[in-house]
Amino acid sequence: MGFFSKSFETGFRPAAVPKGNDLLFLFRESSLLIEHARGGVRVPRFSGLASANDRPAGIRFIGTLGSRDCYAGSIADSPPVPENMTLKYIRELYGILDDGLFDAAITALQFVNWDNVYLKCVRCGGQLIPSDEEPARVCSRCEYKYFPVISPAIITAVVREGKLLLAHAPRFPDDMYSVIAGFVEPGETLEECVLREVSEEVGIRVNNIRYFGSQPWPFPHSLMLGFTADYESGEIVIDNVEITEAGWFEPDNLPRIPGRISIARRLIDWFVQRHGNRS
Repeated sequence: MGFFSKSFETGFRPAAVPKGNDLLFLFRESSLLIEHARGGVRVPRFSGLASANDRPAGIRFIGTLGSRDCYAGSIADSPPVPENMTLKYIRELYGILDDGLFDAAITALQFVNWDNVYLKCVRCGGQLIPSDEEPARVCSRCEYKYFPVISPAIITAVVREGKLLLAHAPRFPDDMYSVIAGFVEPGETLEECVLREVSEEVGIRVNNIRYFGSQPWPFPHSLMLGFTADYESGEIVIDNVEITEAGWFEPDNLPRIPGRISIARRLIDWFVQRHGNRS
């Protein structure tokens, strides 16, 4: 996945009309409609949806991938998906779709989630309709404008004398550990969030906080901001709410860790490359 550069470019175009070779990223919840093709799968082209009934209303332009435009939309629970197509959970498509397609897919999912939730104005109850000027939704009654929701969250690799802090959260599979993460609170800098989350979840202090990279994470609308940090003081005391187990792990003795889809894995791989094989 392209964390620092990518071939998919986001964009906005009001009332755009898809062409036959353009790509349609259609979701039912977090599952993407894909087409069985020779040697694998592919994202459906507009021309591949044979009938008008297969083409959902309310699709939106989200950007371009090479010479092709990309559109996003939702599929109703019925009727069944078109022949020779299936729905596949988006995380399972990492490594199957190429990086550009996967970048486009997670962007599409974030827009679809937003479109499906933001239907009424919270100020007056009016119907929200797509803006003709920008990627926003506008209240048909009071004209208040809503932009896509993005929730920033930090994720941090903490290192102590060549060992990495990893923790288990209740939502993880039983044997999986990852680095510390949490959402940014109002009025908080990113560095303050790193300090707070690490302290709250495992009871230690860190210093030398350094920016690592970022990743859009559409489950449902996060932006993960990666950092590395050094241990400063304290002993691990888990909160037993967000974290149920935590410990320091050497690079050649890691537990089960997240897959390569996530920036969590990139942080862990960074640690292994930096501190592994030092004998």
